[in-house]
Amino acid sequence: MAISSKPYETKASDLKPAWRVMDAEGKTLGRFASEIAPVLTGKDKPIYVPHLLCGDYVIVINAEKIHVTGNKREQKRYYRHSGYMGGLKEQTLKQMMDKTPDRVIKAAVKGMLPKSALGRKMLSRLKIYSGADHPHEAQVGAPSK
Repeated sequence: MAISSKPYETKASDLKPAWRVMDAEGKTLGRFASEIAPVLTGKDKPIYVPHLLCGDYVIVINAEKIHVTGNKREQKRYYRHSGYMGGLKEQTLKQMMDKTPDRVIKAAVKGMLPKSALGRKMLSRLKIYSGADHPHEAQVGAPSK
């Protein structure tokens, strides 16, 4: 008589997200974003399933010290639209880095996540700070349950 066993199925109650701190100082923008995206999706864990929020929280520090190669600072453009006629706004990467460096990393990571409600929840677990300080010391130091 053959004994069959059911494969392990991940449940929402099995998921215990951790908090990870990643330093952006001296890292290249796209390569750094491709390190963050699998952590947010949970693809770096053996219990990954595509329909659950398996990923961890990610805290990025030193966002203003991110590095880009080539002429991207002057040539790369970010667009947004207000919803009104003639409301298309355009910024270069240099202007964006001077004003809000956290949005540059957020936009790069957002492009690597799923375009769905689950992807939006994953992106909400990304916390980005320009300096080396962040207000999440209690979460990072706490043991996961």
